[in-house]
Parts: sequence; C-alpha cells; structure tokens
Amino acid sequence: MERCKAKLPFPDRCRELLCKERLPQRLFLYAFGLFIASVGTALALNANLGVSPIQAVPTVLSIATGLSLGTCTFLVLSIFTLLQIPLLRREFQWYQLIQLPFILLFGYLLDFSRFLLGDFHIPTYFGQQLMLWTSLLFMASGITIFMQAKLINMPPEALVVAIVRNIPNGTFHRVKIATDSILVALAILLSFSLLGGLYGVREGTLITAVFLGKFIYYANRLLSPALTKLGF
Repeated sequence: MERCKAKLPFPDRCRELLCKERLPQRLFLYAFGLFIASVGTALALNANLGVSPIQAVPTVLSIATGLSLGTCTFLVLSIFTLLQIPLLRREFQWYQLIQLPFILLFGYLLDFSRFLLGDFHIPTYFGQQLMLWTSLLFMASGITIFMQAKLINMPPEALVVAIVRNIPNGTFHRVKIATDSILVALAILLSFSLLGGLYGVREGTLITAVFLGKFIYYANRLLSPALTKLGF
C-alpha cells in the first residue's frame, strides 16, 4: 500500500481508511457489493417465503408503518451501530460511525432494487423456492464482494463482534446464532402485535439462516481469487 502523505485531522484508523490504496475503486466495489446484496434481499421479499433474520424486523416495520423497506432497514441498522457504543464503552472506535453512510446507501439501493423487480414473482411454490435460493446466491455474492473491498464491517457483523468482547469465551458463530434468533423472535412479536398475523418470517427465514453462510463460503472461494488479481 502506498504511504499516505496527507496530514488529516482524523484518528489513525480513519486516516488508514482514507489512505487505502485505490480507495475510489474500493468504494465502488463496496457499493457494487451492497447493490448485489440488495437485489438478493428484494428477490427474497418477492419470493414471499420469509426474509433473512436481519431483514425480518425492518420488513415488519415497513408493512406496519408504510415506510419504505430501505428506510426501515437504515433505522434498524443505525440502532445496531449505536448499540456498539455502550457495549464497547472506552474501546469503541469512533471511526465505526462510518457504518452509517454505508447503511444509508444500502437502504437506497434496497428501495431501488425493489423498484427494479417490481411485482416480479414465479406463481408456484417451486418458483418461490427457486427465487429464494437465487436470492441466497445474490446475497452471498454481494457480501463477498463488499467484504473484499476491506473497508469496514456492516452493523450486523460489527454488533456481533462487540457482543463477543463482552462475553467470556464467546465465539462469533454462537453469538451470531443467538442474535439472529432474538431478531426473528422480535419480528414475530412485532408482527402479531402490530399486524395481527405473521409476516416476514417463514421457512425461507430458516433456510437463509442455515445456508447463507455456506453460500458465502463458496462465493468467497469463487470470487475472492478474481478480485485479488484485480488488486483488491
């Protein structure tokens, strides 16, 4: 990485992020990954078999309030970001607030992806399953791409890391399962309380929780070598 010669009034980590080699290309790659992931999320919504644990609460709030899914996603992920402050206390690094503009961008991209797909769906259960599994492919590819940009974690992963630091012998995998379970339970509670029925949580939620990680593993094996050759 080329040495950054700019004297910037930011903490070291912010300076490191701003001085990354090929920063404009990395920002584009990060945004492109977010877009691909947003298409996957929109496909899962149109499949109508349930969304991922992360998207379950925003989906219920969007239906209940009439706000766009992108707006509700931004609000929920903003809470994830702010929760890291009391969890980490003095260990919280303020550059992590850079997560906020990225999730704002993701919210816009999510609404744009929903606009692009419109009401597209395949009107059979097999078709719904096909859309769901295709959505996993898009989400896994998008996550792999924006992670390869090596800029900053998205709030769901950053929050899990913050919780792990507060639990003796805690592991990322176990805390991730626990937080996903809490989010699904909260979505179910909100759904029945606000909408009088179950929305956003179905068998697709469980499928996504179980298989998305495996899809990310294989997407990483396929895409990372190519992106590394491109200098990322």
